[in-house]
Amino acid sequence: MKILKPGMYYGVEHSILNQAGLILSEYQYETPETDWHYHENPYFMYVLQGKLMDINRKGRSYCPGGSLIFHNWQETHRNTKESRQARGFHIEFSKAWFEERRLTESLWEGSSLLSDPRLHQTVAHIFFEFRCRDRYSSLALEALVLQLCTEVEAREFTIGSKEPAWVAQFRQLVQEEMPDCSLLALSECLGVHPVHLSRSLPKYLKTTLGDYIRREKIRKALGFFGDPGYSLSEITYLCGFADQSHFTRTFRLYFGEPPGVYRKEFLKD
Repeated sequence: MKILKPGMYYGVEHSILNQAGLILSEYQYETPETDWHYHENPYFMYVLQGKLMDINRKGRSYCPGGSLIFHNWQETHRNTKESRQARGFHIEFSKAWFEERRLTESLWEGSSLLSDPRLHQTVAHIFFEFRCRDRYSSLALEALVLQLCTEVEAREFTIGSKEPAWVAQFRQLVQEEMPDCSLLALSECLGVHPVHLSRSLPKYLKTTLGDYIRREKIRKALGFFGDPGYSLSEITYLCGFADQSHFTRTFRLYFGEPPGVYRKEFLKD
């Protein structure tokens, strides 16, 4: 079993910052498939570009651009690259950093796929400070990483939960691009009675069906924001919004500002 040292990941390191127990890094993933391994430190991984499959002893999780995942230091896993290009941002912290701040131990357990786009907003701010690195970035990073950890504590994790197979199928259907359809069409696709579907999905998704689909579309859009090669109109189309005004209205609902303004801050160097 391979154990990766602090700051080490499979791929080519683009940039790294070590700050008093926090290690932030950006990597280009080159290996089509990694060995089974685990890391000495717990960390968050944000998929900046491309598609990955994260595999642990409990199952597989599809992670397209914009996905945010947490691994503790004892979580054995491996990854496969599902696209030609893939790039990720890591937020890693030492056990001492975590313990000194008296964060809840539940954050350390297993793996966690974090789908709430508001968590991604905090990660985007962290990524901005990681790139900016001016005289205020050290203080900002300390505060933002702590904010991310406390926000995560308030949310339930999805990896390793005992969900029926059709729930994972539904999640991937939405991630891959589910066309607007009726509940009946969705139930036929998943092989689940529409009544059972309407009663069960909110329990597993921790929100309504409509809110989950909107959040996933926004999360997917965030995955394209880091690539200046995509215009907002192209992102609108790729994420399945009817038009750019619909995309803007939905984005404002979650972030309180239009996507163009948010993206300028995200890309600002």
